[in-house]
Amino acid sequence: NSDHMSNNIKLLCLTYVLLVVAIIIVVIILVSKHNKKRYGEILDNLEREKNLILSANIYSELSKVESMINSKEIENKFAEWKRRFDEIKNVDLPSLTDNLIMVEDLFSSHRYKEIEPTLAKVELAIYHVKTKANYLLEEIKNLTLSEERNRETVTKLKGQYRNIINTYHEQEESYSVIKKPIELQFETIDKLFSAFEIAMDANSFSDIAKIIKALDDSINNLDLVIDEAPEIILLGVKMLPKKMSDVGSIYSKMTKDGFNLDYLAIEYNINEAEKKIADVFDRLNVLNLEDSSLELKTISSYFDSIYNDFDREKLARNEFNELGKSIASKTTNLSKITSNLVGKMDKIKSDFSIRNEDIRNLSIIEVSIKGIMEDYDMLINHAKKRKFAFSRLDKEMQQLNMRLLKVEDQLDDILRLINGFREDEARARDQLEEIKTLLSGSKEKINSYKLPLVPKKYYTELSEATEAIGDMVKELEKKPLEVEVLNTRVDTARDLTLKLYKTTNEIVKTASMSEHAIVYGNRYRSTNPRVNEGLKKAEGLFFRGNFKASLESAINAINIVEPGIHERLLAESKTDYIGQ
Repeated sequence: NSDHMSNNIKLLCLTYVLLVVAIIIVVIILVSKHNKKRYGEILDNLEREKNLILSANIYSELSKVESMINSKEIENKFAEWKRRFDEIKNVDLPSLTDNLIMVEDLFSSHRYKEIEPTLAKVELAIYHVKTKANYLLEEIKNLTLSEERNRETVTKLKGQYRNIINTYHEQEESYSVIKKPIELQFETIDKLFSAFEIAMDANSFSDIAKIIKALDDSINNLDLVIDEAPEIILLGVKMLPKKMSDVGSIYSKMTKDGFNLDYLAIEYNINEAEKKIADVFDRLNVLNLEDSSLELKTISSYFDSIYNDFDREKLARNEFNELGKSIASKTTNLSKITSNLVGKMDKIKSDFSIRNEDIRNLSIIEVSIKGIMEDYDMLINHAKKRKFAFSRLDKEMQQLNMRLLKVEDQLDDILRLINGFREDEARARDQLEEIKTLLSGSKEKINSYKLPLVPKKYYTELSEATEAIGDMVKELEKKPLEVEVLNTRVDTARDLTLKLYKTTNEIVKTASMSEHAIVYGNRYRSTNPRVNEGLKKAEGLFFRGNFKASLESAINAINIVEPGIHERLLAESKTDYIGQ
C-alpha cells in the first residue's frame, strides 16, 4: 500500500510539472505572437512616415522656382534648395532605410531588449529628416507664394492710402501748418508704389520686402498724422495760446490786487509750455507725432487746473478776511472779560472758596489770548506784505481760530463756575426764606389746634429742622463761601423742614379725624355699652396724644353698630380737614 501511494504521488507531481511546462510554452508563444504583431505595426508606421517625407509638394514647388529663374538671386536660391533636396533624398532617406532594416534583423533574431533603444533612435532620426523637409518646403513656398501675398498686401496699403488722400483733401485747411511735408510724403509713397512694380517685374524679392516695409511704415504714420494732426494744430495754434494768455492776464490782475501767487510759477510754466509747443510743431513738420497729443493735452490740463488755483486763492482770501474779523472781535471781547475777571479775582476769592487750579487756568487763558492776538497781527502783516499765498494764510488763520475756540471754552468753564457760585448763593438765600416760612407754618398749624398733648416726634423733628436752618445761616455768613458745603446745608435744612411739615400735617389731620369720630359716636353711647367702652378708650388715648390709636379705637367702636361707617367717617374727616 505504501508503494502504491508513493507511485501515485510521483505520478501527481509529474502531471503537475508537465502542466506548468505546457502553460509556460503557451505563454511564450502568445507573447511572441503579440511582440511580432506590435513590432510589425511599429515598423510599418515608421516605413510609411519615411516614405512621406519627400512629398509631391516639394517636387512641384521646386519646379515652380525653376520656371521663375530670371535673376541671379533666384538662381542661387534654387541651387541651394536643390542641394538640400538631394541631400535628403540621397543621404538621409537611405540612412533611414538602413536603420529600419537593422530593426527588422533584431526582431527576426528575437533580440527584443535591443529593439526598444534602436526604435527610439530611428523615430528621432525620422523626425529630424521630416523637419528638414518641412522647413525646406516652407522656404520654397515663401518664394512661390510671395507674389500673390505681396500683391495682396500692397493692394490693402493702396486702399488705406486712398482713404488718407480723400480725408486730407476734404479737410485740407485743417492741415495748413503741415501742408508741405504731407504732400512731400505723398510723393514719396507714390515713388515707393512705382518701385514695387519694378521690383516685382524683376523678381527682386529682397528689394520687394524692403519696399513693402517702407510703404507700410510710411502709410501707417501718415494715417496717424491725418487722424491726430488737426487736434494737435487746433490745440497748439489756437486753444493753448489763448488759454495761456488768459491765465497770464488773470495772474497779472490778481498780483496787482494783492495776491501772492509765486508758488504757482505762472510765468516760468508759460515759458516752458511755449517751448514744448514749439518742439511739438518742429516734430510735426517732419510728421513725427510721438506723444505730441498727450503732451499738449497735459499742458491744457495743467492750465485748466490753474483756474481752480486762482478760484481757491480768491475763496481763501475771502475766508481769511471774514475769519480774521471774527477772531479780532472775539479776542478783543475775551481779553476784556479775562482782564475784568483777573481784576475781580481778589473779591471773588474773598466771597467764594475757589480752587488754585481754576485761578491758574485763568492766568493761562490770559496768556493764551495775548499769544493769539500776536499771531493774528503777524498773519495780517504777512497778508499786507504779500509774503505768502492766501491759501496758506487761511489755513493758519483756521488753526488760530481753533486755538481761540479752545480758549473760549476754557473761559466759559471758569465763568460758569463763578456764576454758579453766585447763583447757588442767591438760590440758597431764597430757599432760606422759603424754609423759614415752611417752619413757621408748621409751628402755627400745630398751635392753631388746641391739642391736649403734642407728640414727642414733633419736637424732635422741630429741633432737627431748626438746627439745620441755623447751620445753613452760619454757612451763608462765612467768607469765603464754600458753595459745595452750602448746597449740602441747604439740602439738609430743606429735607428736615419738609419732614417736619409733613409730620405736623399728619398729627393735625389724625387728631382732627379722631375728634370727629368720637363726636359722631356719642349718639350710640347710651344705647350700646360696647360702643361707649370703645369711645372711652379713644378719649383716653386722645388726651395722651396718641391720636392714631385713638382714631382706630373710635372707628372700631362705631363699626359695631354701623358696619362700614369707618370709610364714610374717613371721607368726611378728610373733607373737613381740607376745608380747615
